[in-house]
Amino acid sequence: MPQSLPNDPTTAIRTATERIEHDLIEIRRDIHAHPELGFEEVRTAGVVARELTRLGIKHQTGIGKTGIVGVIQGGRPGKVLAIRADMDALPIEERTGLPFASQTRGLMHACGHDIHTTTLLGVAAVLKDLAPQLAGTVKLVFQPAEEGIGGMRAMLADGLLADGLLDAPRIDLALGFHNHPDMPVGRFGYVHGPCLAAADRFDIVVHGRSGHAAWPHVTIDPLVAAATLVVQLQTIVSREVPPMFPAVLTVGMIQGGTTYNIIPDSCAIKGTVRTLNAPARDIVEAAIARLARGIEAGMRVTCAVDYQRGVPSLVNDDAVLEPTIAAVRKQFGEVADEGQPSLGGEDFALLSELVPGFQLRVGSGAPGRADKLHNSDYQPDERCIGLGVQALSRAALEILAP
Repeated sequence: MPQSLPNDPTTAIRTATERIEHDLIEIRRDIHAHPELGFEEVRTAGVVARELTRLGIKHQTGIGKTGIVGVIQGGRPGKVLAIRADMDALPIEERTGLPFASQTRGLMHACGHDIHTTTLLGVAAVLKDLAPQLAGTVKLVFQPAEEGIGGMRAMLADGLLADGLLDAPRIDLALGFHNHPDMPVGRFGYVHGPCLAAADRFDIVVHGRSGHAAWPHVTIDPLVAAATLVVQLQTIVSREVPPMFPAVLTVGMIQGGTTYNIIPDSCAIKGTVRTLNAPARDIVEAAIARLARGIEAGMRVTCAVDYQRGVPSLVNDDAVLEPTIAAVRKQFGEVADEGQPSLGGEDFALLSELVPGFQLRVGSGAPGRADKLHNSDYQPDERCIGLGVQALSRAALEILAP
C-alpha cells in the first residue's frame, strides 16, 4: 500500500481498488456465466475460496452448507465487524444476449448477487493491506441461499456468531449491501430504522365436495369459496392494518379443478405478506385465520391454513449506519441519499436482529437503462463493483478506527 495510507486513506483505497478493478469484473463475469441456486453454490464458493487463498486470508468453507467465512485480523484489538454478501442466482432464463450470459439454461444472476460476491472479494483484497490500520477484526461472510430465505439461518445454525470461529471473537456489528438499479451508479442510499419488510407466506387449502357442474346444489363448491376468500383477504390491509403501518398482502396462486364440468374437492391458495412493523404482522396473521373461519361457516367448506413466518423486518441501526454513511461521504463526497423503506424481504435481517446492523444501498443503474431486479434482461453497471469496494472498505476503516 502507498506510504500515505495513514494520512490519506481516500487515495489509498481508491488506488488499491483501481488496481484490481479489471480483475474483479472478470471474476464477476465468470460467476455470472455459471449461476447456481441456493445451497448449490459449489462452483461459486470454489471461486471465493480460491481468491481468499490467493490473498492469504484465513477462511472456512461449508458454513451453512455452501457458505464461506474469511477473517482479517486488525493490527490492534477491537470490535468484530461482519461484512456480508450473498452468492445465489435465480431460476430465470437470461435474455441479455451478453457475451458472458448464463451458460446454464433456466438460471440467471438477475438480482446481482454475482456483483455482491465480487465486491466482497475486492473488499477482502483492500482490507488485507489495510489490516495494520484496523483496531478489530473483519469477518467476510459469503452467504448462500438468500433468495430462498434460508442461507443466513443455516449459517447461524453452523455457528456464524459463535465466539472462536476461525480463532476470532464473536461478531459485534454487521454491514450488508445490495445493488440498486433504481439508483444511478455512483450514488449510495440509506434508510433509518425499518428498511425492508418481514416476509411471510401462507397456504390455504379450501376443501369442499366434488360433483357434476349441472347439479351444484349437491356439491360444496371450493372454487367459489376460495374466490370469495381471496377478495376478502384484500380488505385486511385496507380496513384492519393502521394506515401508517406499511403492509401488503398478495395472493400469488389460486389453483383448483381439472376440467369444465366438474366441481372439484379442493382449491389451493398461496400468498405472501410483507410488513415493516410487528403489530401489523400480528394483525394480518390473525385476520387471515379469522376470515378463513368465516368462509367455513358461511359456505360450508373447511379451510386448512398454514401461515409461515419468514424473516423479520430489517431494521438499520444508527451505530453502523452513521459511520458507514460518514465513510462514504469521506471517500466520495455528497453521494449518499436517504431513501424510503421497501417491502422486499432480506434474510440479512436475521443477523441484524442479533447484532447492530445496516444495509447500504449501492447504485447500479446504467445510463440510458431502467433495469429492475429479478428481470431476465437485468444489466447492472459494473462500475458499481469498484465503487462498492471503496465504500465498504472505507466503512470498515472508520468503524474499526483506533
